[in-house]
Amino acid sequence: MSIKLGTRGSPLSLAQTSWVLDELKNTNPSLTFEIEKITTKGDTDTRPLFAMEQKGIFEKEIDRAVSEKQVDFAVHSMKDVPSDLDSSLTIACVPKRESVNDVLITNDGFSLDSIPSGSTVGSSSLRRAVQISRKRPDLNVKPIRGNIETRINKVTEKKIDGIVLAKAGISRLGVDTKHSLLSKDEFLPSPGQGALAIICRSDDSKTIEMLKKIEDKNSRIEVEAERSLSEHIDSGCRFPVGAYASVKSDSLILKVGVYSMDGKKSILIEENGTIDNPFELGKKIGNELKSQGVSEIASNWREKLEEWNKQ
Repeated sequence: MSIKLGTRGSPLSLAQTSWVLDELKNTNPSLTFEIEKITTKGDTDTRPLFAMEQKGIFEKEIDRAVSEKQVDFAVHSMKDVPSDLDSSLTIACVPKRESVNDVLITNDGFSLDSIPSGSTVGSSSLRRAVQISRKRPDLNVKPIRGNIETRINKVTEKKIDGIVLAKAGISRLGVDTKHSLLSKDEFLPSPGQGALAIICRSDDSKTIEMLKKIEDKNSRIEVEAERSLSEHIDSGCRFPVGAYASVKSDSLILKVGVYSMDGKKSILIEENGTIDNPFELGKKIGNELKSQGVSEIASNWREKLEEWNKQ
């Protein structure tokens, strides 16, 4: 029996897909798999990520192929999957999560504390840009696009002094490069960072059963809390929110940070919940953020981004 899966053709997406296939083959040795590379809007639009409508730019075309039965399932980075997933689809599996930390990559192995004043640091993420500026306002933060290798090459070719990106990306790719780990408490990651989402049709019970064999229970719980938080405040790449959930025995801890565009205002919340109801914990913090003025921060972001997009 041959199973067809869809994914982006980027090196990272293919590496993630290869890892998933290795896991699936270990639990389903009689199956064979065929990879269908699908181009998405996020692959063809060269504008900075913050200049685009973010929902689905890296997964919409692939999920359409799943829904229309061109492929059986799809492998995504969890943070690329919008909370309002089509009702015909389901996140059938969340495999074991990679590191949620961000890293700073420089030629000299600088940490964020030691990189010289005036250095230019690139990032594709508004969240990271604000977090960098909050900690080191003396650095120049520059928007940067391209796959991970392209961004790293800009550092090695000395076109930029450093870049900040997710550690999970270089781990999945097996990239050996000098990097400094950033604290996940100071640099709260994007909701779902480090996790994979395997999508299939909601009514495809056989595929769901196959995929569930490589599910990691704790990773699923953590991601559900973070995605619930995003859903309740409608966050995304155009509205930077940091969130990290962690399972500790029977408890679930969710830390969340929201930042103004200039980095001067922030709302930081940490709450405990139970592993039995991660959605409720995300919703609870979402409501707390609303009561503490997150709507005003979000509105300021939208107004400024609309100005930039008109230029």
